[in-house]
Formats: sequence, structure tokens, C-alpha cells
Amino acid sequence: MSANDLLALVRPDLRGFGGYSSARKEASGGRVFLNANESPWAPAIEGGEGLNRYPEPQPEALVERLAVLYGAQPDELLVGRGSDEPIDLLVRALCRAGEDAVLICPPTFGMYSVAARVQNAALVEVPLRATQDPARPFALDADAVIAAALGNPVKLVFLCSPNNPTGQALPVATIERIADALAGRAIVVVDEAYGEFMRQPSAVGLRARFPHLAVLRTLSKAHALAGARIGSLIAAPELIRVLRAIMAPYPISAPCARAALAALEPTALAQTQVHIAQLIAEREALRSALEHVPGVLGVYPSDANFLVVRCIEPAVIYRRALAAGVVLRDVSRYPLLGDSLRISIGTPADNAAALAIFTNAAEAAA
Repeated sequence: MSANDLLALVRPDLRGFGGYSSARKEASGGRVFLNANESPWAPAIEGGEGLNRYPEPQPEALVERLAVLYGAQPDELLVGRGSDEPIDLLVRALCRAGEDAVLICPPTFGMYSVAARVQNAALVEVPLRATQDPARPFALDADAVIAAALGNPVKLVFLCSPNNPTGQALPVATIERIADALAGRAIVVVDEAYGEFMRQPSAVGLRARFPHLAVLRTLSKAHALAGARIGSLIAAPELIRVLRAIMAPYPISAPCARAALAALEPTALAQTQVHIAQLIAEREALRSALEHVPGVLGVYPSDANFLVVRCIEPAVIYRRALAAGVVLRDVSRYPLLGDSLRISIGTPADNAAALAIFTNAAEAAA
């Protein structure tokens, strides 16, 4: 797939759009800064050094470090405010309001549909289906996804892997099949927000064969930087240039960029790997314990840092947990999950508190 073929998927009015020409974009370097109407003095607060200056639009050191982390080239990577900003940018850049469509596979991450609605892009849904396989209780119908994408004006296909809220990663073969069928027709976006917790390789490795495949990653989960809002999109350089042109001039604050760089130092990365292993071990221990609690109907296998628990009275358990100061996620509004709650894996003490909620609820009902 050539660069021209890829750009043909972008809204015609944005293909040559240069975007806002910020002071930092026009000129860098120098010693005396008189081009951005900034204050010449740093604020008189702790940690205020340098905050009187606008940050780099795409912090070069951070982009380079993230590219190494994810196995990409710097010109293939865009840094945004979490994964939410790249999702929104993709929909705005590719979908003409009232004409083009976005395809999702519910139950899945809600921001895909929010971004589509804000852009007035149609939403095409190909729901997951329940299976009888305990190791993979939800399945994505690749044939149905391909048919729906080809039969509608779909510009973007979002595949969440591992999926939120079900927790399962998509088989690599499924991603390959969909990407192969939609070359020249749509951008296939694989959202790997929970990628560090899955056993299979990242879809980034497929990009050499499928230039129209893009991958979302984040430092919010495994790297413990949810408050810094550092997300990445890995995609073809031509598409990255379009998105950089339409995004806000200074999306990443200087303190957040510094925090991300510190989290990507070797010592911090080594500690992150320790925490990932601990979370996976805690996840499996909690799953095993919950499966023996009366009133729990089942616990879905997970490739992420959370578990989805089927239970007899999810609303009652949710309220009991909240009253005890334990905040769970009620996912019963999602398709296929009407009797379910989601538990983020925490410290051993956190997980014990969650287990106690279910155990106590079962004892109260006895």
C-alpha cells in the first residue's frame, strides 16, 4: 500500500493542511526567547523552573524513547494526551461528518463511539459473540467485521486487544486477516492499552506488512502514569504528519514529559517489569479465589490488569463494596455482561478487600 493510497483515506480537505504554526514549531534553539509572548520569569512556585516557556509540540527525547520502547521509528510515533487524544484525532482526520463511518466490536472501550458521535460519523457495530470455550469466552467474527467494513463507508476499524471490558487479547491471525482484507479501504487501529499484560507479541510487528495498521499504546497502565496522560499512536509517517497538523499546539506539558522520560529510564523500566509480574500473579490468584465464592457465577480469563466477575446480584455487591470504601466498576450495561462487575488488580491488600466483599455478600445471602 503506497503513501498516496494511505492518504486517500484522509479527509480531502486535510491532506495538505499545515495546521497552526506555533512559535515552537517555527523556530527552536536560541538563547533569548522573544517569539512566543511568554513571561520572561518562571513562576514563583516549587518546581516552576522552565514552566514560563511553552513545551515542545512533540518532545523529541520522549518520542525517541517511546519509539525504542515500542519497536517503531520516531516519525511513526505521535504522543498525545492518553489514548483518548489519538482516537479523537484519527476520527476527525479520516471521517467526513455525516458521510464516513467508524466500526467497533462491542462490548468495547467507550471512547471510540464518543469520538464518532462528536464528529457525526456513523457507527457500525459488529458485536462480539459468546462462545462455549472457557479459555476464550468471547469471539470476534473476522468475516463479519470485513463484510461490514466493505459494505459501509467505514474509514476506521477499532480492535481493542486486550479488550476492555472483557479482558481478552485478539488472536494475531484475526488481526492479520482483517488488515489484509481492508488494505486501501480503512485504517485498522489496534488498541493495546493493556498490551504489557498479554502473552502474545504486539501488533506493531505487523506494520511492515500492513502500513494501514495503526497501534495505540499508553503509559497509563503498566507504567503507572495515568495522571501524566501519555499515550502513543504508532502509524505510517504520512498519517502521523496529518495528525500532528490538526492536534493542539502543545499537548504534552513539560512536567508530564519529564515524568515519562524518568519512567522510561532502565531502572524504572526494570521495576515496571517486576510490577507487571506481580499484577499478573495477583490477577490469577484472585481469579482462583473468586471462583470458589458462592454467588459468583464465573470469572472470565484476562490478558489485562483486571478481571470481569459474573455474579448473582452485581448491583447489590457494587453498593456493598462502595459502602465499604471499595470502588469496583459496574459493567452490567455492556452487551453480554449483564451480570458482571470489573475489578482492577491492586496490591495484595486491595485484592483481599475485593475478595472479602464477595465473600461477605455470599455469607449474608446464605
